[in-house]
Amino acid sequence: MHATLSGEVVRAGERARERFYDSSGYGHPVDGGALELAPVEAAHLLYRGDLAAVEGPDGAAMDFRAFLSSAAVSEIAFLVYKDLRDRGFYLSPAREGWSDAPAARDAVDDGAVDFVVYPRGSGPWDDEVAHRVAVVSEREGVPADALGDLVLAVVDEESALTYLATEHREVSGTSETDLPAGVAGDLLSDRLFLWDPPAALYDAGFYGQPLDDGAGDVIQLSLLEAAYLAREGVLDVDGGAEAVVERGREVEGERFDRRLRVYESLRERGLVPKTGYKFGADFRTYADVDSVEDLGHSELLVRVLERGHSFSPRDLALDVRLAHGVRKEMVFALVDGDADDRDGVEWLSVTRLTP
Repeated sequence: MHATLSGEVVRAGERARERFYDSSGYGHPVDGGALELAPVEAAHLLYRGDLAAVEGPDGAAMDFRAFLSSAAVSEIAFLVYKDLRDRGFYLSPAREGWSDAPAARDAVDDGAVDFVVYPRGSGPWDDEVAHRVAVVSEREGVPADALGDLVLAVVDEESALTYLATEHREVSGTSETDLPAGVAGDLLSDRLFLWDPPAALYDAGFYGQPLDDGAGDVIQLSLLEAAYLAREGVLDVDGGAEAVVERGREVEGERFDRRLRVYESLRERGLVPKTGYKFGADFRTYADVDSVEDLGHSELLVRVLERGHSFSPRDLALDVRLAHGVRKEMVFALVDGDADDRDGVEWLSVTRLTP
């Protein structure tokens, strides 16, 4: 079958629709039974032997090797396309008019999406989309604002593929505590001590850490916990809440404001955040705390980042694998805008996916 590269499409002959689109979901039908193929689709058909060659603009016939070596197609995109086809999926490039599914049409407006993948047994003529896929090399940076409602297909240096599902989500819990007011505390170099704390702070609210295990007569608070409680009027500290916040800025710099904003948001959403240091994160969270005697398992690992952050796929894979290994979900808290705006947090969940 004659196929010709023309700009960003490969045009195939009059029997191409019946042979490739109707039977296997390749390409985009045009008049007269002809077919337009994305270069990556044409590369796959060349690889399978369904096309013998593609004629280039100079009239030279390119086989699979020559076509993959040309500038027409990315080998990274081809590897992902081939893998998804091998797994039994039909998929289309995110191009205007190449799919009837509303989610596919939306993907065209989202410059981050490379492919729309249909559920097994479905194709571009159906209304459903299983995955919106963005293709990246492990060496590329991935802007945080490009993620959410898509699958990141990462190709490493040995051509192995990792699929990471990214999703904007809400976080919430049911942890609530009636807190006292005016509790005296001493601000030290990088934490605050409560010498005679009400039992509710630690036992019910899971604030702080006892100086002695099992004894709540002295409680140590992190600067984040102390700043939040001081702002809520629970603590009485020399210099007030601002003194605690300033100490936090001295210790951490501007990162403290971002982390405090996320801490406040988590508490107000009914979760109990505790340090995630042992897991390489900012927080681990508990959704349903009634008492420290019955904490259960923390559900989320939260890392706080600026909204303009660019992820390394290697770091993403590391975070997700670590979270999975300790039976938690990895969530990134993306912070933007005024440091005092508690609502300006976007929650991005990233999990490993096996299509």
